[in-house]
Amino acid sequence: MDLDNALAGISGILVTPYDDAGNIAPAKLSPIIDRALAAGMHMPVVNGNTGEFYALTTDEACTMAREVCAMVDGRAPVLAGIGRGIKDACKLAEVSAEAGATALMIHQPPDPFVAPRGTVEYVKEISKASGGLPIMLYLRNDAIGISGIQALCDIDGVKGVKWATPNVMNLSKAIAACERSITWVCGLAEVWAPPMYAVGARGFTSGLINIWPDRSVAIHKALAEGNYTAAQQLIADMIPFEDIRAEELNGTNVTGVKAALIATGHDCGPTRPPSAWPLSDAQQAQMLKFLTDNKLT
Repeated sequence: MDLDNALAGISGILVTPYDDAGNIAPAKLSPIIDRALAAGMHMPVVNGNTGEFYALTTDEACTMAREVCAMVDGRAPVLAGIGRGIKDACKLAEVSAEAGATALMIHQPPDPFVAPRGTVEYVKEISKASGGLPIMLYLRNDAIGISGIQALCDIDGVKGVKWATPNVMNLSKAIAACERSITWVCGLAEVWAPPMYAVGARGFTSGLINIWPDRSVAIHKALAEGNYTAAQQLIADMIPFEDIRAEELNGTNVTGVKAALIATGHDCGPTRPPSAWPLSDAQQAQMLKFLTDNKLT
């Protein structure tokens, strides 16, 4: 499987389904994965933030990695999210590698005391635990500076960076400073992909892939062809979806996706606190209008 092409494609961040008792229910993802892969999604991502990674126990995250790799069954590369304390992160990396993950997406540590050089050691230990799987770095905060980002990108095995901060100028500086073989991926979904493409990023992450994979694929195609006008027109229809997800300090990010899944016949359960659940009446009305306007229900 061509990881470089997949990194420059759509990284579809899968939700984590729950059953009526609140336990993980991975099998509910099967039709969602099948639909997204049939539409042309390049790489499913398990244990991402849209997958409520920080609401899962490490054992649950391990189970999700195993189950998603089994459901994908070699049809596409699988990117496995890795994070938390170093011991848990190494355990999850080892399990993800054994399950057949193609590469690791290493979450930026949320610990309040994070040293840039300590993060380098964090990534190196995770890489070793995985047996050397390729790595995508997940940067939600660029405060470590260009030199800190360069040090991370210099680690053996780092193939890509998921850039999830709206500072496009810093993205441009980081691209210029780092090894040319690194793939820089828009980590703020479809709406931010055009400006990030303009400075050299390729590909984007997507929560929409759970709901409307055909639209995500069409946006990627337009961007790959350099047709920014067409991409912006395609993005315009999905902005209400992303607007709902951005409310309450982004606390409805996963809520919006799961509410849309329920409305379209794919009940993956609620979200876990501290995520908001359910959508407010006004948010739900907006979501149903978005789904109806785009003939998704």
